[in-house]
Amino acid sequence: MVPPCGTWGHGERMAYTTAESWLGQRFEPAGPPDALVMRYLAAFGPASVRDLQAWSGLPRMGAVLERLRPALRTFRDEHGAELFDVPGARRPDPDAPAPVRFLSEFDSVLLAHADRTRILSEAARRRVFTVNGIVRATILVEGFVQGTWRIERQRGTATLCIDPFTRLSRETRGALTDEGARLLGFAAEDARRTDIRFGRAG
Repeated sequence: MVPPCGTWGHGERMAYTTAESWLGQRFEPAGPPDALVMRYLAAFGPASVRDLQAWSGLPRMGAVLERLRPALRTFRDEHGAELFDVPGARRPDPDAPAPVRFLSEFDSVLLAHADRTRILSEAARRRVFTVNGIVRATILVEGFVQGTWRIERQRGTATLCIDPFTRLSRETRGALTDEGARLLGFAAEDARRTDIRFGRAG
Protein backbone atom coordinates (compact mmCIF):
# COMPACT_ATOMS: atom_id res chain seq x y z
CA MET A 1 0.00 0.00 0.00
CA VAL A 2 1.26 3.46 -0.82
CA PRO A 3 0.55 6.64 1.16
CA PRO A 4 -1.82 7.97 2.25
CA CYS A 5 -3.32 4.46 2.42
CA GLY A 6 -2.73 2.68 5.69
CA THR A 7 -2.66 5.87 7.76
CA TRP A 8 -5.09 6.79 10.52
CA GLY A 9 -8.23 8.48 9.28
CA HIS A 10 -7.78 7.38 5.67
CA GLY A 11 -10.89 5.53 4.57
CA GLU A 12 -10.62 5.76 0.81
CA ARG A 13 -9.92 2.93 -1.59
CA MET A 14 -6.52 1.28 -1.13
CA ALA A 15 -3.79 2.00 -3.68
CA TYR A 16 -1.04 -0.54 -4.35
CA THR A 17 2.22 -0.74 -6.26
CA THR A 18 5.04 -3.26 -6.59
CA ALA A 19 8.02 -3.12 -4.24
CA GLU A 20 10.38 -2.87 -7.21
CA SER A 21 8.51 0.15 -8.59
CA TRP A 22 8.35 1.86 -5.20
CA LEU A 23 12.04 1.31 -4.43
CA GLY A 24 13.20 1.99 -7.97
CA GLN A 25 15.27 -1.16 -8.36
CA ARG A 26 14.91 -4.74 -9.51
CA PHE A 27 15.23 -7.61 -7.08
CA GLU A 28 17.40 -10.64 -7.56
CA PRO A 29 15.53 -13.97 -7.60
CA ALA A 30 15.02 -15.33 -4.11
CA GLY A 31 17.63 -17.88 -3.10
CA PRO A 32 16.99 -21.09 -1.16
CA PRO A 33 15.94 -20.49 2.46
CA ASP A 34 18.63 -22.78 3.89
CA ALA A 35 20.43 -20.05 5.86
CA LEU A 36 17.11 -18.78 7.22
CA VAL A 37 16.18 -22.29 8.38
CA MET A 38 19.52 -22.84 10.10
CA ARG A 39 19.29 -19.52 11.93
CA TYR A 40 15.74 -20.31 13.02
CA LEU A 41 16.78 -23.70 14.39
CA ALA A 42 19.78 -22.18 16.15
CA ALA A 43 17.41 -19.82 17.95
CA PHE A 44 14.29 -21.96 18.45
CA GLY A 45 15.13 -25.59 17.81
CA PRO A 46 14.26 -28.36 18.27
CA ALA A 47 11.32 -27.56 16.01
CA SER A 48 8.96 -29.36 13.67
CA VAL A 49 8.07 -28.60 10.06
CA ARG A 50 4.83 -26.99 11.28
CA ASP A 51 6.77 -24.82 13.74
CA LEU A 52 9.09 -23.58 11.01
CA GLN A 53 6.21 -22.84 8.65
CA ALA A 54 4.23 -21.00 11.35
CA TRP A 55 7.23 -18.81 12.18
CA SER A 56 8.38 -18.09 8.63
CA GLY A 57 5.04 -18.01 6.81
CA LEU A 58 6.65 -20.11 4.07
CA PRO A 59 4.98 -23.28 2.76
CA ARG A 60 6.55 -26.62 1.85
CA MET A 61 9.40 -26.34 4.37
CA GLY A 62 9.41 -30.10 4.79
CA ALA A 63 11.35 -30.42 1.54
CA VAL A 64 13.91 -27.89 2.78
CA LEU A 65 14.42 -29.75 6.06
CA GLU A 66 14.68 -33.01 4.18
CA ARG A 67 17.46 -31.55 2.03
CA LEU A 68 19.25 -30.26 5.14
CA ARG A 69 18.71 -33.48 7.12
CA PRO A 70 22.36 -34.67 6.84
CA ALA A 71 23.47 -31.47 8.59
CA LEU A 72 20.83 -31.64 11.37
CA ARG A 73 19.98 -33.67 14.43
CA THR A 74 16.50 -35.12 14.77
CA PHE A 75 14.31 -36.05 17.73
CA ARG A 76 10.74 -37.11 18.45
CA ASP A 77 8.45 -35.25 20.81
CA GLU A 78 6.02 -36.93 23.21
CA HIS A 79 3.40 -37.05 20.41
CA GLY A 80 5.75 -38.65 17.88
CA ALA A 81 6.33 -35.53 15.75
CA GLU A 82 9.80 -35.23 14.27
CA LEU A 83 11.86 -32.30 15.52
CA PHE A 84 14.96 -30.81 13.88
CA ASP A 85 17.87 -28.95 15.43
CA VAL A 86 21.38 -27.81 14.66
CA PRO A 87 24.01 -30.32 15.82
CA GLY A 88 25.89 -28.09 18.27
CA ALA A 89 22.89 -26.62 20.10
CA ARG A 90 22.91 -26.68 23.90
CA ARG A 91 20.41 -29.15 25.30
CA PRO A 92 19.99 -28.88 29.06
CA ASP A 93 19.37 -31.92 31.18
CA PRO A 94 15.62 -32.56 31.60
CA ASP A 95 16.06 -32.20 35.36
CA ALA A 96 17.90 -28.86 35.13
CA PRO A 97 16.06 -26.08 37.01
CA ALA A 98 14.32 -23.43 34.92
CA PRO A 99 14.76 -20.02 36.57
CA VAL A 100 11.93 -17.50 36.53
CA ARG A 101 11.95 -15.18 33.52
CA PHE A 102 10.12 -12.10 32.29
CA LEU A 103 9.20 -12.24 28.58
CA SER A 104 8.37 -9.06 26.69
CA GLU A 105 5.24 -8.36 24.67
CA PHE A 106 5.22 -10.29 21.38
CA ASP A 107 8.17 -12.37 22.57
CA SER A 108 9.40 -14.78 19.90
CA VAL A 109 9.38 -17.65 22.40
CA LEU A 110 5.57 -17.51 22.16
CA LEU A 111 5.42 -16.81 18.43
CA ALA A 112 8.10 -19.08 16.97
CA HIS A 113 6.22 -22.40 17.15
CA ALA A 114 2.94 -23.78 15.89
CA ASP A 115 2.63 -25.87 19.05
CA ARG A 116 2.94 -23.51 22.02
CA THR A 117 1.70 -26.04 24.58
CA ARG A 118 5.31 -26.81 25.52
CA ILE A 119 5.23 -23.66 27.67
CA LEU A 120 1.72 -22.21 27.31
CA SER A 121 -1.53 -23.91 28.30
CA GLU A 122 -4.71 -23.20 26.35
CA ALA A 123 -6.20 -21.40 29.35
CA ALA A 124 -3.12 -19.20 29.62
CA ARG A 125 -3.07 -18.57 25.86
CA ARG A 126 -6.54 -16.99 26.05
CA ARG A 127 -5.25 -14.57 28.67
CA VAL A 128 -2.00 -13.73 26.87
CA PHE A 129 -3.19 -13.46 23.23
CA THR A 130 -5.91 -10.82 23.09
CA VAL A 131 -8.74 -10.58 20.57
CA ASN A 132 -7.22 -7.46 19.03
CA GLY A 133 -3.86 -9.09 18.32
CA ILE A 134 -1.84 -8.04 21.36
CA VAL A 135 0.51 -10.59 22.95
CA ARG A 136 0.97 -9.60 26.56
CA ALA A 137 4.26 -9.65 28.46
CA THR A 138 4.48 -12.84 30.52
CA ILE A 139 6.33 -14.50 33.37
CA LEU A 140 7.82 -17.98 33.15
CA VAL A 141 7.80 -20.16 36.26
CA GLU A 142 9.53 -23.52 35.92
CA GLY A 143 9.51 -22.98 32.16
CA PHE A 144 5.75 -22.36 31.81
CA VAL A 145 3.75 -19.15 31.38
CA GLN A 146 2.18 -18.48 34.77
CA GLY A 147 1.16 -14.83 34.58
CA THR A 148 1.57 -11.44 32.96
CA TRP A 149 3.44 -8.28 33.89
CA ARG A 150 3.56 -4.59 33.05
CA ILE A 151 5.33 -1.47 34.27
CA GLU A 152 3.18 1.44 35.43
CA ARG A 153 4.69 4.91 35.82
CA GLN A 154 3.33 7.67 38.02
CA ARG A 155 5.03 10.72 39.53
CA GLY A 156 8.57 9.44 39.12
CA THR A 157 7.76 5.94 40.38
CA ALA A 158 7.94 2.85 38.17
CA THR A 159 5.91 -0.07 39.52
CA LEU A 160 6.33 -3.57 38.17
CA CYS A 161 2.87 -5.16 38.35
CA ILE A 162 2.88 -8.98 38.29
CA ASP A 163 -0.46 -10.73 37.78
CA PRO A 164 -0.07 -14.49 38.41
CA PHE A 165 -2.55 -16.98 37.00
CA THR A 166 -2.20 -19.27 40.03
CA ARG A 167 -0.94 -18.98 43.59
CA LEU A 168 2.83 -18.64 43.78
CA SER A 169 5.02 -20.11 46.46
CA ARG A 170 7.05 -17.85 48.72
CA GLU A 171 10.22 -19.01 46.98
CA THR A 172 8.79 -18.19 43.55
CA ARG A 173 7.64 -14.75 44.66
CA GLY A 174 11.10 -14.10 46.02
CA ALA A 175 12.73 -15.20 42.76
CA LEU A 176 10.35 -13.00 40.75
CA THR A 177 11.08 -10.06 43.05
CA ASP A 178 14.83 -10.46 42.56
CA GLU A 179 14.51 -10.85 38.79
CA GLY A 180 11.96 -8.03 38.67
CA ALA A 181 14.36 -5.67 40.41
CA ARG A 182 16.90 -6.36 37.68
CA LEU A 183 14.21 -5.78 35.05
CA LEU A 184 13.32 -2.41 36.56
CA GLY A 185 16.98 -1.45 36.67
CA PHE A 186 17.07 -1.96 32.91
CA ALA A 187 13.62 -0.85 31.77
CA ALA A 188 13.07 2.01 34.23
CA GLU A 189 16.55 3.25 35.02
CA ASP A 190 15.33 6.85 34.85
CA ALA A 191 12.71 6.35 37.59
CA ARG A 192 13.36 8.06 40.93
CA ARG A 193 11.69 5.17 42.77
CA THR A 194 10.74 1.62 41.87
CA ASP A 195 8.29 -0.83 43.38
CA ILE A 196 7.06 -4.38 42.72
CA ARG A 197 3.42 -5.31 43.24
CA PHE A 198 1.80 -8.75 42.97
CA GLY A 199 -1.84 -8.93 41.91
CA ARG A 200 -4.34 -11.46 43.19
CA ALA A 201 -3.87 -14.91 41.69
CA GLY A 202 -6.48 -16.20 39.27
